[in-house]
Amino acid sequence: MALLWKLLIFVAGVVVLIGYKLNNVMKPPPVPKLEETWWGSGDPWREDKTIRSFQINVSDKELQDLKYRLEHARAFTPPLQGIQQQYGMNTNLLKEIVDFWKTKYNWREREIFLNKFPQYLTSIQGLDIHFIHVKPKTTKVKVLPLLLLHGWPGSVREFYETIPLLTTPQKDRNFVFEVIVASLPGYGFSQAAVRPGLGAAQMAVVFKNLMKRLGFEKYYVQGGDFGAIVLQHLAVLYPESLLGFHSNMCTVYTPLSYIKTLLGVIHPTWFTRADHVNRVYPLLESIGFRLQESGYLHLQATKPDTLGVGLRDSPVGLAAYILEKFTTGTNRTHQRREDGGLKMYYDYTNLLDNVMIYWITGSMPTAIRLYSETFNKAHIELGITRSPVQIPSACARFSNDFYASDGVLGEIYPKLLHLSDYEGGHFAAFQLPEVFTKDVFIAVEKFEKYHASQQ
Repeated sequence: MALLWKLLIFVAGVVVLIGYKLNNVMKPPPVPKLEETWWGSGDPWREDKTIRSFQINVSDKELQDLKYRLEHARAFTPPLQGIQQQYGMNTNLLKEIVDFWKTKYNWREREIFLNKFPQYLTSIQGLDIHFIHVKPKTTKVKVLPLLLLHGWPGSVREFYETIPLLTTPQKDRNFVFEVIVASLPGYGFSQAAVRPGLGAAQMAVVFKNLMKRLGFEKYYVQGGDFGAIVLQHLAVLYPESLLGFHSNMCTVYTPLSYIKTLLGVIHPTWFTRADHVNRVYPLLESIGFRLQESGYLHLQATKPDTLGVGLRDSPVGLAAYILEKFTTGTNRTHQRREDGGLKMYYDYTNLLDNVMIYWITGSMPTAIRLYSETFNKAHIELGITRSPVQIPSACARFSNDFYASDGVLGEIYPKLLHLSDYEGGHFAAFQLPEVFTKDVFIAVEKFEKYHASQQ
């Protein structure tokens, strides 16, 4: 047995040595300088650079069409016996949600709710970008600009509960936030590109220009899901513009991180803290779960327009596709619940707000194109996700979300000033707004102290 362990340690040492060599060979390329591409159909020389007020206003005709489609949806195929959410959205649960949608969900009331915050449009690189802009009511404390970005299948709706918390001064803190919550291009009320190529890196350019349009030379950013990916690109491409980066989906995809994870099969706590070992190992089990839950990613990254046809045409299909992600995305054990665990943290009204934003804008086809534009050879070869984020960073890890071990985070986040762990899922701001907000305040307080120490 002792000889076996010595052999394993020797092999591990060789693997590590090879890994470091590979890591040197496979270092990310120099940070690219991206063009400010014109993504719209108009004339670049006639771009309207004004900031225009915006309100959601859905016509009665559109609502009547939705009502008709809901009432004339075909009968659902019954779920298999003994199956909850393992095959995707359970149609018994979906029927309950659709019945609620038809009989209790009142769009006109929700339209008033969704218009409660000031909203705007402005043209950036040929696209009308939609954003919410809320300023704090007091100026007695320092006001810090904060850009919040959602991901898929989310929207600006995810942040409605946290916006008032972020813009209200907290006891014993000398700062508060001025919040900008933007819709990604092609999502919700932001226009979509008319030509290919608008991936996460190119969106980073768009949001750099949006914040500049709003008069912010330096600001904080926060994102989860694709919002985190876009902002990670922004932090690498334009570190001079950012004061700090807070993410509730910190990910590390480097050659060395893969090697460390494999070595952890021999001794899991080499790179993963003991109380988090079950989030990574057994490795084959973790990989299997991710494969099971990420079939959508491969489809959206390869054939988004085929999928988009059905999702744009059927409100019932759209709801099933989106809400299925809120079951296991919130807690993986909810896969084995008849109700998907949805009402443990959300209510159907709030969840349908998010679905409605996709439906009334018809934006699901253009939203899922982001996967195709980002997970392709040309975009990956930019190497931006393998480049360190050289600004103060914070990672809030939620127990049912993507996970990066302590031992690999430093590869991408060398200035990680705040690392926290919570019980929760992928849609942190939507599920746990108070926890989410508190963590942002804690992180930015550390960022502010860091900046003060550098003066």
